[in-house]
Amino acid sequence: MARLVKQVSIESPTHKLKECIFNFETPMPDVPPKGARIKVRNAGVCYRLRSASSSSSIKSVEALHCGSPLHHSVRDTSLFPGYEVAGTIDALGEEVGETDLQVGDRIIVYPYEGHPPGYAEYVAVPEVEYLIKLPDNMTLSTAAMLPSGALWAMNTVFSAHPHVEKVLEEKGDTGKCNLLVVGTGGLALWALRIARFYWPEKRDRITIAVACLRDEGISIANEYLKVNVVQWNEDLYEEQLVERTKDACGGSVDIVIDFSATSRSIKRALKCLAPDGVMLMSSEHAEGLISRFGPDAEKENHHLIPIEFGTLNQLKNLVHLVATGELEPPPHTVFSADRANEALAKIGRGLILGRAILEFPEDEETEE
Repeated sequence: MARLVKQVSIESPTHKLKECIFNFETPMPDVPPKGARIKVRNAGVCYRLRSASSSSSIKSVEALHCGSPLHHSVRDTSLFPGYEVAGTIDALGEEVGETDLQVGDRIIVYPYEGHPPGYAEYVAVPEVEYLIKLPDNMTLSTAAMLPSGALWAMNTVFSAHPHVEKVLEEKGDTGKCNLLVVGTGGLALWALRIARFYWPEKRDRITIAVACLRDEGISIANEYLKVNVVQWNEDLYEEQLVERTKDACGGSVDIVIDFSATSRSIKRALKCLAPDGVMLMSSEHAEGLISRFGPDAEKENHHLIPIEFGTLNQLKNLVHLVATGELEPPPHTVFSADRANEALAKIGRGLILGRAILEFPEDEETEE
C-alpha cells in the first residue's frame, strides 16, 4: 500500500473560515520521469482557485460578505491566489537530462499551470525546469514568499513601468507621476518594495500613496512604508473618499494598482484617475469587471489592465535580488502546517504583518 502524506488545501474564500481549509491524507506521489518529487518544507498562505462550476467558488471579491474578516484580508492583499512552495529535492526522474540539480538541493517551485491542488508534504513536479535552486544564505521560509506574491508584484511593477515613463515624459522635467497602491497586505508590500528598487533615480518624481482598508494598515503604511496614506473608510460618502484620495496623491492619480478590485473600487478609481490614467488589477476577476466598466473608462481614455503572474525568469531574478540583499522582503510569520486555520484566522483579523508561511516537519526516522 502506498505511503500516505498529509495535505493542506486552502480554497478560494467563502463566508466561513471552516469552508476554506481542508486537511487530509493523500498517497505519496510518484516521481515524474522528467521531473522531481519535492519534500515541501514551507508554503505561503495563498488560496487555490476553485473551478468556475463550483457553487462555493468566489466569483468576485464582492461574493464575500462586505465587512467580514476574509473580505478584508482579500481586499487589502493579505490573502490572494497562488502556489508558493519551498523545499528540497527528494528524488529526480529517470529521464531527467543534464542538470545542475541534485537530490537534497533546496529549491522553490515556479507556479506552473496545472500545479498540485494543495500543499502536501511531498509534491510531484513534472519538469525540472520549474525548479529554482536557492542560494545557501536564503531561508526556506523567505523563499516561500517569492513564487506568487513577490512574482505577481514584480510583474505588476514591470507592467506599470511604461505607463510611468509615459506620464513623466508628458509632464516634463518637473512633473510628477502619482501612483496609488490599494492595500497594506503582503502583496502590496512587495509591490512597493519592488517599485522603489526599480525606480530609484525617479523616486523624487513619483508620488506613491497607499489606500488603507482597515485601521491596522495605517500604522503599517506610516512606520514601514513611509508613504502618503489615505484611509478608505467605506462608511464615508464616495465623494469624500475621492477627494481624500486626490489630496493624498497630490492631485489626480495617474496609475492605480488594485490587486483585488471590486465594482466600487473601480468606480472610485475612475473618478480619481487623470485623463489617460491606468488601473492595474488582478486577472482573476478582470474579465467581468472590464466588460462592465470598460465603456465608462473609455469615455475619459482610462485603461483597465489585467495582470497575470510573472515569468520563470522573473522568479529567478527575484531569488537573486533577495539573496544579495538588493531587495528586502516583507516580514513574515511561520505557522506549523497543522495550524493553517489559526494562520488564516489571524490574517482575517489583521494580526499578521506581511506574510503568513506554513511549515511542514522534517521526516521522522523510521525503521525499515
